[in-house]
Amino acid sequence: MRAGWRRTEARRDGLWTVQPVPGPQAVKAYVCPGCHREVSPGTAHVVAWRGDGVMGEASDLAARRHWHSHCWKIK
Repeated sequence: MRAGWRRTEARRDGLWTVQPVPGPQAVKAYVCPGCHREVSPGTAHVVAWRGDGVMGEASDLAARRHWHSHCWKIK
């Protein structure tokens, strides 16, 4: 519960599992696939991965990406 509520969202390119990450829990830097800029440590953001991939759940989870919340909203 500390990391936020996991949910499934439908996008143009399929179903995605989305997990919010609050700022205090964000301890590493990532590159946002939406804008290609850094998601800095301490920045609240979302982690998203395919919910309907053909390679299976483990493969989808391994391919998860960290997005700025705004970039995810406009995806």
